[in-house]
Amino acid sequence: MTNSPINNNICDSSAEKESFAEGFRRRVRENRPTRWIRFSVVMLLFVLWVAWMGNWWLLLGGILLFDIYITGYIPFTWWKKSKNGVVRSVMSWVDAIVYALILVYFLFAFIGQNYQIPSSSLEKTLYTGDYLFVNKAVYGPRVPMTPVYFPLVHNELPFGLGKSYLDNPSVGYKRLKGMRDIEAGDIVVFNFPAGDSVMSKVSNPDFYTLVALHGRDRVLNDKATFGELIYRPVDRRENYVKRCVGLPGHWIKIDDGDIYIDGEKFMTPENVQFNYFYQSDGKPLTPEEFDEFGIPVDDRFSVEISPADIPSLRELGFRVNPDGSVPPVYVSPLTAKMVEDMEHSTRVTRVMKQIPSPETVVKLFPQAISDGWTRADYGGENGLWIPAKGTALKMNRSAWEIYGRVIKDYENNPDACWRDGKVWINGEPVDYYTFKMNYYFMMGDNRDNSLDSRYWGFVPEDHIVGTPWRVLVSFDKDKSLFDGGIRWNRILKDANPDK
Repeated sequence: MTNSPINNNICDSSAEKESFAEGFRRRVRENRPTRWIRFSVVMLLFVLWVAWMGNWWLLLGGILLFDIYITGYIPFTWWKKSKNGVVRSVMSWVDAIVYALILVYFLFAFIGQNYQIPSSSLEKTLYTGDYLFVNKAVYGPRVPMTPVYFPLVHNELPFGLGKSYLDNPSVGYKRLKGMRDIEAGDIVVFNFPAGDSVMSKVSNPDFYTLVALHGRDRVLNDKATFGELIYRPVDRRENYVKRCVGLPGHWIKIDDGDIYIDGEKFMTPENVQFNYFYQSDGKPLTPEEFDEFGIPVDDRFSVEISPADIPSLRELGFRVNPDGSVPPVYVSPLTAKMVEDMEHSTRVTRVMKQIPSPETVVKLFPQAISDGWTRADYGGENGLWIPAKGTALKMNRSAWEIYGRVIKDYENNPDACWRDGKVWINGEPVDYYTFKMNYYFMMGDNRDNSLDSRYWGFVPEDHIVGTPWRVLVSFDKDKSLFDGGIRWNRILKDANPDK
């Protein structure tokens, strides 16, 4: 008896079916050697990354990599089989962009990224307009605390599209093993501690400075001027760059502009700047002469002289003409070399260092005890102690005034307060507090024009981003692109020259 056509079809269909194991082996065999080489390289890097992270459960991600490169059960490349040429063309670009963004995400998160110097707080060491490569691996990179974010921007999307990150999910602070610890004198990039709260329409200065300038009620209620209050997670706060001058456990004091650490004078960077008054020989200095002295446009300030100032000027050695007129007087931040050049110039007749006075509008840190302190004379008689991880500090009123924000905000004790002559944490009075993190004191080399730890306090270790490695390129905004706008002599220059 012969089989019917229907029976023949049934037999042929059964013969074509393959088990999962057979299909798996077939998919593995069909890969070219180059595919296996690519997978091996990626897998090796992935295993090294997992070891660096210290969480072996992440190795489960290797299953996904094996499927992407070898077995292909998940149809990530479905578009390659499309008969529509437009679909294939568009999706090939999408595929390349997504791959590049993932690569950039991991590079920026764990190795390093570019950073622009926006202000003059480190001027003459790092210039406004420098683009740096910041090495995150030196101190050990932080595992992203806000892991879902667009990798090419920091905290705001362009064109006013809103935040560049999602608040959730979020993870706790963890730093991977680095090459070394922060050293005194390092130039460090970090997230601005006081940048936890900003106003949506005026993000700079921060909320706390705006309150000091305008009052809390006005800042919170004048929506037209300041907008809404925004909280930013640690790794989405603005990036700052300063020099680390104080390490955990150190005592820091500033006396007549000189920094003392544990009673010993701290290194003075070659390009440190202080504000100086200087007077021309009669005629105003020209832009070319300012350029020769190395004074950028933004630092060329003329001093207004009133008749009441004449006696003081004469007493300080400034020139006053017989008719009572005064040749132009300027004030600018200058390095020691710039001062020397002026003193040897026939166009400048007097150079005098400015003596800072106590701050009245935005007081120095810590505000409760800094009366009488100045930028040049800071820390009081004994200096200021920088908190160190694992150190227990006796808590009295003075200690609370200095370290209260550290305990409450940085160390996650939101209910901490001073009450009834005691520090209270979690509803209990405490006599001693043991710090959970290390802290650092950061200052700019442009000493009289830098908003730094003297104004907003200590930098917690979980805010540390990395250290600049090289200047990638540098642009002078005061000059045209083809007339000195590119500082060619700074390309690939060491960004930490005093180390």
